[in-house]
Amino acid sequence: MLDPIAYALARRSAGHGPLMLMYHSVTADRQPDWPWAVSLDRFGQQLDLLSSLGYRTATMDDIAAGRTSDADGPVAVITFDDGYEDNLLAVEALARRGMTATWFIVSGAIGDEPHWPYDGRPAGRMMDAAALRGLSAAGIEIGSHTVSHCRLTEASDTDLARELADSKSTLEDILGRDVRSFAYPYGDWDTRCAEAVRTAGYRQACTTRTGWALRDGNPYTLRRLTVFNHDTASTLCRKLVLASNDGSLGALSRYMAQQLRARLT
Repeated sequence: MLDPIAYALARRSAGHGPLMLMYHSVTADRQPDWPWAVSLDRFGQQLDLLSSLGYRTATMDDIAAGRTSDADGPVAVITFDDGYEDNLLAVEALARRGMTATWFIVSGAIGDEPHWPYDGRPAGRMMDAAALRGLSAAGIEIGSHTVSHCRLTEASDTDLARELADSKSTLEDILGRDVRSFAYPYGDWDTRCAEAVRTAGYRQACTTRTGWALRDGNPYTLRRLTVFNHDTASTLCRKLVLASNDGSLGALSRYMAQQLRARLT
């Protein structure tokens, strides 16, 4: 059952700019084991929640172009990291609802199995070049997630520049269009990395820090909320209200108490 208090608060929440949601995997399993995977049923419920709250979806490119003002209603930027083949289920769910999203692709694993350390992530191959072209043709934005899914803060200057440039050029060759958006693998970044992303020709990059997307006023440190395998429509609704990864009832109660104290003082 949807949390009625959070739902009412979410309907009145505006004026903060867009929120970004981070997904990784959408599976046919009713309850996937990997923390960063969600079931197709729950993903659909979460999309329907956004729609019922009046959210319109946008891409990272829309942020750069200034098309994410919430003057006409709240904006959600749905993002997917890595490029797992099961993401095609999510694409279908989005298309049925007339929604869009941004996908961040590890260019060195296109059509192949992931090469980075296994942590319970989905088995099997990543989306291939034909699938990526299909997404792009359908209005989905394709961004970069490096060549090898490495931790950029641990990379040398030379390797950092190569990871950014080679991924960008590979994806551009496949898609036949500019790739302007980037996501830091593992959310691992620092000022050196952010400057390297800018120098490589990207227009914006997103982290895994929570909060409203544009809170820092820096296009290379955009914030996102993570959607986990345990998140229901209710917990996601509370996350939207709080702009936080903590969608618990306790977090909502603390927020409401803070708001009440602020009004009384």
